[in-house]
Amino acid sequence: MGAVVQGAVGFGLGLVAAPVIAMLEPSVMPGAIQVVNVTLPLLTILGEWRGVDWRGLGFAVLGRVPGSLLGGLVVVYVSTRTLGVLVGVMVLLAVALTAWAAAVPRNRATITGAGFVSGITGTATGIGGPPMALVYSGAKGPQIRATLAVFFLLSAAQSLAVLAALDRLPARSLVFGATLLPFLVAGFLASGPLRRHLDGGRIRTGILCVAALSALTLILHGNLG
Repeated sequence: MGAVVQGAVGFGLGLVAAPVIAMLEPSVMPGAIQVVNVTLPLLTILGEWRGVDWRGLGFAVLGRVPGSLLGGLVVVYVSTRTLGVLVGVMVLLAVALTAWAAAVPRNRATITGAGFVSGITGTATGIGGPPMALVYSGAKGPQIRATLAVFFLLSAAQSLAVLAALDRLPARSLVFGATLLPFLVAGFLASGPLRRHLDGGRIRTGILCVAALSALTLILHGNLG
């Protein structure tokens, strides 16, 4: 289901999968979700690589590098549930502002900032899509999905490296993540009809809905955990 959502709007895999894995097998998080996070973007890039916003991607990665390092420290020293609640509230506010305004300004400052926040939350909780998706919510579907796919590919690889360096990436996490890959591919293939539907002028609404659900998931998981 996570792959269906991300295959359609460009993000959302962590929204669906991360909370479920964290509840059922908390010992394999956040490494297991990063295994699927590094795999799904390859499928999107394969079909929509021409839509990548390379300039914006550069600024996003620039912000993501220090963000992921800070996210790694969060995993070691801070409760990820507490972080999730704070980020969830911030994302809900951002969704409300984005829905009210025409679009989030997309410039070097907002993209770099989104990359930084995504680095923190993506590394610590496995849910790093909403900040970047909100910044690109005014773009067309193929550009959103392709740009986010390359960003998520680099981000997940970086998060895996940070977790490994901090000794927070047990082999069991990698194996657990690998067992999810066949279902990941099936979900992506099933997302085709929904992707075409959203590209007919509905992609921005889809992004706002998934971002809001991501925020609520972070808040509920933090309060119930």
